[in-house]
Amino acid sequence: MNQNRADPSDQTAFQKELAVPGPLGDMTLGDKNAPITVYEYASLTCSHCADFEMHTFPEFKKNYIDTGKVYYVLRDFPFDPIATAAFMLSHCAGPERYFGFVEVLFSTQAQWAFVDTPMDALKALAKQGGFSDEKFDACMKDQSIFNHVKTVAQRGAEKFGVNSTPTFFINGEKVAGALPYDEFEKYLKKHMPGGDKAGTDDAPAPQGQSTPAEKL
Repeated sequence: MNQNRADPSDQTAFQKELAVPGPLGDMTLGDKNAPITVYEYASLTCSHCADFEMHTFPEFKKNYIDTGKVYYVLRDFPFDPIATAAFMLSHCAGPERYFGFVEVLFSTQAQWAFVDTPMDALKALAKQGGFSDEKFDACMKDQSIFNHVKTVAQRGAEKFGVNSTPTFFINGEKVAGALPYDEFEKYLKKHMPGGDKAGTDDAPAPQGQSTPAEKL
């Protein structure tokens, strides 16, 4: 084991390490005192992350986050410079608009992430969200936000062994990859008070997209 990596066998210490936010704090939804805490490491250019956002997250949010059962934390884990820029844009939008920008960026991923001039496409989306050219350019040059995004990603890789996205930690249990809602919910039910701790033995192997280590 990497000597700097948190030991998942010591769940109390591991979850304390997970709870340490990035330099600018965490982006969260739900009740901090909920019985389940879910951390998601995602890249905005990850197609599996977009699939989770569009097809699993709405039911997850409605049934677990909005009802006080889950405290959800989204952590930046960009694959590449354009994903880093997209996360920076979301942070520049401010805490109240962050998740709205993330949702739009995932839902329009093909229109900006996989085109010939992705930064131009990202700037066009930013304008639709109320950014002027000057505000967008200033955001892309904001060293504190850049450092936050890179620090969160590096810590995820080095401390928690994140090497693909989406990667979730559900009350400390690592679940690597996007799952349909019915399968994802098995892990949530497992960690509810009185849940069946063996309830995910038959869950399918999650399908996660690899992150090139040299990009971190």
